[in-house]
Amino acid sequence: MQYRTLGKTGFDISEISLGTWQVGGKWGEPFDHDNADRILNAAVDAGINFIDTADVYGDGESAKAVGRLVRSRSERIVVATKCGRRLQPHTSEAYQPKVLRQFVDDSLRNMGLETLDLIQLHCPPTEVYYRPEIFELFDRLKDEGKIQHLGVSVEKVEEGLKAIEYPNVTTVQIIFNMFRQRPAELFFNEAKRRQVGVIVRVPLASGLLTGKFDRNTTFSKEDHRNFNRDGAGFDKGETFSGVDYETGLAAVDALRTAFPDDTNLAPDALRWILTFDAVSCIIPGASKPEHLLSNLQAAQRPAPSPEQMAAVKSIYDERIRNPVHYLW
Repeated sequence: MQYRTLGKTGFDISEISLGTWQVGGKWGEPFDHDNADRILNAAVDAGINFIDTADVYGDGESAKAVGRLVRSRSERIVVATKCGRRLQPHTSEAYQPKVLRQFVDDSLRNMGLETLDLIQLHCPPTEVYYRPEIFELFDRLKDEGKIQHLGVSVEKVEEGLKAIEYPNVTTVQIIFNMFRQRPAELFFNEAKRRQVGVIVRVPLASGLLTGKFDRNTTFSKEDHRNFNRDGAGFDKGETFSGVDYETGLAAVDALRTAFPDDTNLAPDALRWILTFDAVSCIIPGASKPEHLLSNLQAAQRPAPSPEQMAAVKSIYDERIRNPVHYLW
């Protein structure tokens, strides 16, 4: 495992880390703590020392599993969690310092921890980034010892650029993958300039970039890859990175010509992300230990050749850029 510095937090974290949205099983299924424990412990055994969760994942069960892991292991594990998505309705007006403080207290209690290494605002509405009082709250929480660092999880590049104007924002979690390349332009440069850590989520475009899906693949009724393709549940950019499913399948077929020796494209897709030095880590999810092991293969992959990098760019420019690039 290779490690990178998470911006101005100073944490040295595994470049391949773990996101826990579906760590308790497949999307839409009841949370399985035994399965979560297997995945989480396998991750730490493999050298992963950064784990991302949120208070809404599995209705809090994911965070409980992460807290249990941290308390049971001797290794130093950096824990990132998120807050804000519990607000209903999820509007800027609902974001209030008193409510966010309560979310932090709830996370500490739920995880059984004394302090949170990193708390992230969980994809708040764009208007929230223009409210300094929200960001000032986390300075007070840091002074109280409840948190170590503040970050944000964003939907749009513009939100990331606005967020890092606040000096106490140390990390930005953003979607970046072969099908979502815009962050590699202005945002990555600005993040590096301000020493802001970049946490890449949805690195496999909701599994589309594994190359394992086809036109006959089905998803359960409760799986966001079924109900959220048009944004019915939340921002549609979270599902397949906002790429139309049929368009994505065709693009994956084209990617196979650039990586002809690999039936599982996931390690290649992850390794491609790691070629960008602004990236601190990637947080692919896993609903079973085998998925984790597949993701870890990226660490052994050689960097893509110049020809492969050019092919990925060409496929993006020809098939993905027009419908996706300017939206997020």
